Amino acid sequence: MEFSSRARQRHARLAGDRREQYPHSLQFYLEPPTESISLVEFESFAVDRLRLLKVIENLGVSHVRGSDVYKTKLEAELRKLKFPYRALVEDDYEARRKDHISHFILRLAYCQSEDLRRWFLQQEMDLFRYRFNELTENLMQKFLEHVNLSFEAIGEDLKNELANELSVSTPGFNMSKVKEQMFYKVGLADAVDLFRARKVFIKDGFAYVPFKEIDVIVLNHYRTKLSKALALTARSLPSIQSDERLQPLLNHLSHSYVGPDYSVQNNTGKISLEQIDALSVKSFPLCMRQLHRALRDNHHLRHGGRMQYGLFLKGIGLTLEQALEFWKKEFIRGKVDADKFDKGYAYSIRHSYGKEGRRTDYTPYSCMKIIMSNPPSQGDYHGCPFRHSDPELLKQKLQSYKISPSGIAQVLELVKGMHFQLACQKYFELTHDVDDIGFSLNHPNQYFIESQKLLSGGREPKKEFSNSGNFQQKNNSQESINSSSTPTSSNAKADTELEGLEAYFTED
Repeated sequence: MEFSSRARQRHARLAGDRREQYPHSLQFYLEPPTESISLVEFESFAVDRLRLLKVIENLGVSHVRGSDVYKTKLEAELRKLKFPYRALVEDDYEARRKDHISHFILRLAYCQSEDLRRWFLQQEMDLFRYRFNELTENLMQKFLEHVNLSFEAIGEDLKNELANELSVSTPGFNMSKVKEQMFYKVGLADAVDLFRARKVFIKDGFAYVPFKEIDVIVLNHYRTKLSKALALTARSLPSIQSDERLQPLLNHLSHSYVGPDYSVQNNTGKISLEQIDALSVKSFPLCMRQLHRALRDNHHLRHGGRMQYGLFLKGIGLTLEQALEFWKKEFIRGKVDADKFDKGYAYSIRHSYGKEGRRTDYTPYSCMKIIMSNPPSQGDYHGCPFRHSDPELLKQKLQSYKISPSGIAQVLELVKGMHFQLACQKYFELTHDVDDIGFSLNHPNQYFIESQKLLSGGREPKKEFSNSGNFQQKNNSQESINSSSTPTSSNAKADTELEGLEAYFTED
């Protein structure tokens, strides 16, 4: 942790008193944090939680939630990022504090649009489900009491009286199991999902819920509270946007990519212009393959396409001289003559290489930047095909690339679930004929590098099979996210403190 020098001693004095704020490793996040923290800690906490939620998203698609593999991988990530992972650990105040503060920071960042709210809600729900199901029965009961969900456990006499009905109405329960299991008398409104699934016995407006199914009710309560809280936080956006310290950080988090920026490549100048056509088929992600094809067909790209594709080419190793030659040769085949190119387009290419204007050396776009900003309009070819293309057009494009019908179905299913980067990972697997790429995809240039490694024999594809024999993606720690970058504060004054965060989470 990093605190301002004045705050360190104050924190040490108050830590003992604040421990009572987190009596459990699990919470509904009902009360926002009220302490002051530095911008460095603010950003560090937020980035760590974002890494965690992205891992949860990948694991939820790659593995069955609640399976041993899923739980093992998720616990490993919680350990690594120092979030609470074992409910029995009593002395984990720092982890609980980080969990509390980081949730509210990302709530601020991800309340800004419906898509962001939906994604945040889903990942937080999966995280809560895992944590709740790891609790012992005793700790579950304590948590329920803590959040005022202390449902009434029915007595032995009533349970014996209803034993036959409970056994018949509760899937997987015979008479002996009914006698062993604790049942709760819950209002029907709280057990609607269980009632619809025919998993509980109903009598006189009450559902009799076995202890093992109580998580469904708790999760419904949590979803309702968090959905309402996100909507309430969204109403506070005007006051957040007026805070020049917070707004840049929050915008960055909601479009965040924290892996390598691919601005410096060891292979600069080693790729010839004659290789690009072949490379676009073998090693370009779909977004860049689409841009390259459009450029070859139309001999022109609009500004959004030139920026996205030009910086990608820069990242894979094209020098400034090569880039000028590449774009000029293609544009003069269309309606742009050499003189117009030199006067109108060459400047922007030199600018992107940091040779004009403010001499900013621009970096290639990450997947999140492509997905979340500057959507394409009519006549544009930039953007993410998995995010911005009509599903039927995407299907036709994949068919034209000889992707198998079953592979196309898997890609479209991921797109339907709004897992656009995972759809791109699946595209990588299908076009490279591997069962498991062994990394989490977060950047077009990462796609290119990993493809070249695989095709040149520089890395071995990993294979992992589920019990049914279908291959699954292997999600270790998110390789590109964790590889080389340590988040740094956007504000030079690291000791600047953020006070009164609770104001952003409460009604006017």
